[in-house]
Amino acid sequence: MSSYTPKNILITGAAGFIASHVANRLIRSYPDYKIVVLDKLDYCSNLKNLRPSQSSPNFKFVKGDIASADLVNYLLITESIDTIMHFAAQTHVDNSFGNSFEFTKNNIYGTHVLLEACKVTGQIRRFIHVSTDEVYGETDEDAVVGNHEASQLLPTNPYSATKAGAEMLVMAYGRSYGLPVITTRGNNVYGPNQFPEKLIPKFILLAMRGKPLPIHGDGSNVRSYLYCEDVAEAFEVILHRGEVGHVYNIGTKKERRVIDVATDVCKLFSMDPDASIKFVENRPFNDQRYFLDDEKLKILGWSERTTWEEGLRKTMDWYTSNPDWWGDVSGALLPHPRMLMMPGGIERHFEEADNENAASSEFSNTQSKMVVPPTKSVSSPRKPSFKFLIYGRTGWIGGLLGQLCEKQGITFEYGKGRLENRASLIADIQNVKPTHVFNAAGVTGRPNVDWCESHKAETIRANVAGTLTLADVCREHGLLMMNFATGCIFEYDAAHPLGSGIGFKEEDTPNFTGSFYSKTKAMVEELLKEFDNVCTLRVRMPISSDLNNPRNFITKISRYSKVVDIPNSMTVLDELLPISIEMAKRNLKGIWNFTNPGVVSHNEILEMYKNYMDPEFKWANFTLEEQAKVIVAPRSNNEMDASKLKKEFPELLHIKDSLIKYVFEPNKKTNYSA
Repeated sequence: MSSYTPKNILITGAAGFIASHVANRLIRSYPDYKIVVLDKLDYCSNLKNLRPSQSSPNFKFVKGDIASADLVNYLLITESIDTIMHFAAQTHVDNSFGNSFEFTKNNIYGTHVLLEACKVTGQIRRFIHVSTDEVYGETDEDAVVGNHEASQLLPTNPYSATKAGAEMLVMAYGRSYGLPVITTRGNNVYGPNQFPEKLIPKFILLAMRGKPLPIHGDGSNVRSYLYCEDVAEAFEVILHRGEVGHVYNIGTKKERRVIDVATDVCKLFSMDPDASIKFVENRPFNDQRYFLDDEKLKILGWSERTTWEEGLRKTMDWYTSNPDWWGDVSGALLPHPRMLMMPGGIERHFEEADNENAASSEFSNTQSKMVVPPTKSVSSPRKPSFKFLIYGRTGWIGGLLGQLCEKQGITFEYGKGRLENRASLIADIQNVKPTHVFNAAGVTGRPNVDWCESHKAETIRANVAGTLTLADVCREHGLLMMNFATGCIFEYDAAHPLGSGIGFKEEDTPNFTGSFYSKTKAMVEELLKEFDNVCTLRVRMPISSDLNNPRNFITKISRYSKVVDIPNSMTVLDELLPISIEMAKRNLKGIWNFTNPGVVSHNEILEMYKNYMDPEFKWANFTLEEQAKVIVAPRSNNEMDASKLKKEFPELLHIKDSLIKYVFEPNKKTNYSA
């Protein structure tokens, strides 16, 4: 029996259920292995699933899609990946009947992208492809021997068909290009952290709420269930002892009817099964039985450890202790929750986990200190007339907006749909019924705007197509859209010279095209002028009191070895974000320079930082010409005329006064007095 020792492992989909248990196990047990997690954070993923690994030095999280060839190639090369454990997939059968194309995109195309990247880089020593027992199709009811690894694949639903198709690609790359592939096919898995569209967590959560347990058909369908930690151990064994080119079933011969599972859950909650079980319409096709032969894996040394009774009890204990782990899952608890899977996916992000992992990835767009509240409505007895729908939950500004709404007692919810997907936006509006929509979503770059230069299609999709789609959907529903834009579409010119005090006004035509990011923002701003329901807020070089946030302009420049020294207009979020909420309440529209009045230079900010934060702080300057040698895209420098905003809000402070009041005084670590 051969033995394999990996060095740098890429685990796809590891913010999901099974893969998170595998990732946490490997990170905990093998500190010499570097584990890189790639997950796009779809609706059934949750960064909190990876919380046990957050502080481990051998763990790194990257938010991204396996369908992005550029990202996958970049990760394989820069992280020196030698092993891939490919879990990422859409897996819920009900969803596949309603949106089969999304399953093809994720499960087949995504796998193909990974395989091609492996072929191109030529550095992969193991590619473990995670498939399902459903590729075998239905097992005869009277069969006493389960499907073995060489059995014919006869998938019966769109989900299992895409998994079988992905397997064919994996096999082909193994044979044609010598890629060292291993495939696994597993029974149903259950345990903590599972998204409750699946049978067991759904039953547990419904039982916790005293609601009926829905069973498709008559409940006679038979399934085999393995506890998640046993499955994680199986993948550990296959990783180290599995033979290249082989397939391994991960299963158990202990079968249960669905109605028996429901009955066992009822017993745990002291519920009467006859009164608590509800029979509902069956799936279009619901396989009667899946049965696996697991002898091959047992030869490698694995065996099931957790009994059904023990595993079910552990799972129930976890869900009763973590009832809000997934936020609002009412849609998932429906008998046929197909609406959860919309084209493009629905992102679920959670404040603690996003915050804890933000620093671990240059692709992360989460914040570091100012946490994002979970999706929920916060009712206000004082002002019940407002309800905000906010897009950009995982972004800096979007997260802060949610915090402000909570503080002010404003009812709000975060949008679940992607901006470029019209149907998902309409669904959000119909479900939430907001009075106003805030758009703080979009692409600024990962880690900065240079990213946009090599990801132009993605930038257009988010910054132009997505924003316009949301504006149009809002227009159709008679809603005002507060759109957070940028002032980085101007640069000093002859009519607005550096140091003159003459700022660009709202009606001025953008003149900065140095970066592709700025081009898209100027383009969409011009097009948004045709919508009479949009309030565009031009933010510049945003600053907040959170000096640990990597997106904070002060945090950025205080960590640079050299900075340019140019006066610029800037936005102090602590002062201006509450104003954006007031602007929504006043139903203000049109374009607004959303900056504090006046300008401040890099050196002036760093001098304040030195006085208030660190008397020993030092920095050096360099010229724009020198800066150009270390960046891909030029940066915008300008002064913006904030007189329109100042007239509407006379209390608005000059940028330097705002910096002192909202940023440096609250964080003061010295005895300095201005």
